[in-house]
Amino acid sequence: MNSTSTTPAPVAASPAPTLRSKLPEVGTTIFSIMSALAVEKNAVNLGQGFPDFACDPALKEAVSAAMAADQNQYPPMPGVPVLRENIAAKIAAIYGYRYDAATEITVTAGATQGIMTILLACVHAGDEVIVIEPVYDSYVPSIRLAGGIPVFVSMELDQHGYSIPWGKVAAAITGKTRLIMLNSPHNPTGFVLSAADVQALADIVRNTGVLIASDEVYEHMVYDGQRHESLSRHPELAQRSFIISSFGKTYHVTGWKVGYVAAPAALMAEFRKVHQFNVFTVNTPMQYGLAHYLANPAPYLDLPAFYQRKRDLFRDGLKNSRFRLLPAGGTYFQCVDYTAISDLPELEFAQWLTAEVGVAAIPVSAFYNQPKESGIVRFCFAKQDATLQKAIARLQQI
Repeated sequence: MNSTSTTPAPVAASPAPTLRSKLPEVGTTIFSIMSALAVEKNAVNLGQGFPDFACDPALKEAVSAAMAADQNQYPPMPGVPVLRENIAAKIAAIYGYRYDAATEITVTAGATQGIMTILLACVHAGDEVIVIEPVYDSYVPSIRLAGGIPVFVSMELDQHGYSIPWGKVAAAITGKTRLIMLNSPHNPTGFVLSAADVQALADIVRNTGVLIASDEVYEHMVYDGQRHESLSRHPELAQRSFIISSFGKTYHVTGWKVGYVAAPAALMAEFRKVHQFNVFTVNTPMQYGLAHYLANPAPYLDLPAFYQRKRDLFRDGLKNSRFRLLPAGGTYFQCVDYTAISDLPELEFAQWLTAEVGVAAIPVSAFYNQPKESGIVRFCFAKQDATLQKAIARLQQI
């Protein structure tokens, strides 16, 4: 009997799967790039904005106590009630506006998640969102992921520092404008909204349906006797605003990634529809620990003096250097003009400074949609005094 053997026909190779990026222009953040270079060159890292000192042991003890008490399962989706109640009480005590803890405050996995959730909740395809640049790097990618169109208004810079050109903001509003994004105290410039700025904003949006996302994560870092003009101080603006804050910034625990958003009930209802699906809820024992710690106002009330001393230490160390210090009314950042030292573009100067001088900084041009060269870099002074003194000694030698 004859037998016939057959060989399976070769299978054609399938093409490798491809993915069309929703953010084709986005690469590694400047913070990651400069921090990695700082490690490689053993430089003092004054680039990325985080403290190199510990938080209050009492805060860690409060979180540990919550874990030991088995407060380790899912909390309510908007956050544990006692924390939301303490947040509402804090806002009322400082700014005079009472949010309902049950319906108007949500605990978030840091301010960045809060901002993303606001945009996903409010912005639809084709909606325009006004951003003031230089702008923190998460805003624009978040707008684009929500389907929105960022509209850029650049801050102005003169001998008095940075300012917002409100006439240009008003001119940027169209029938498609859905949201204005604000940040005060402002990263990276250190600009702080004044009462006149807030009045200008109120006049611009009064007869519009435009919403506001107010990033106030540096609310307790305002110096020289200024007060923080939270939009929650201003009932007219509070009715159309999401207010964003950060326990990470306030309590020196940036790695915990816990913050909150406050907004009128109708806006918060839409925010929570997205929040429940993009994060659901936030670390339970840290929420209870923060609630316990937040009951004492001293840590955040003392923060302006704490950071102003560090700012002044850093500024005093550089006042006779070749850097020109720009005003720094808030945040824990100091911008400097280096044009008396070098004509290198900002990124190249920051890389040179890190590699050759041993101090890492961030180029302010990285905070613009289209890099704008002004000869300015940003330092972070949220560091131990010894760290600042080490950096100052190196920078004075240039």
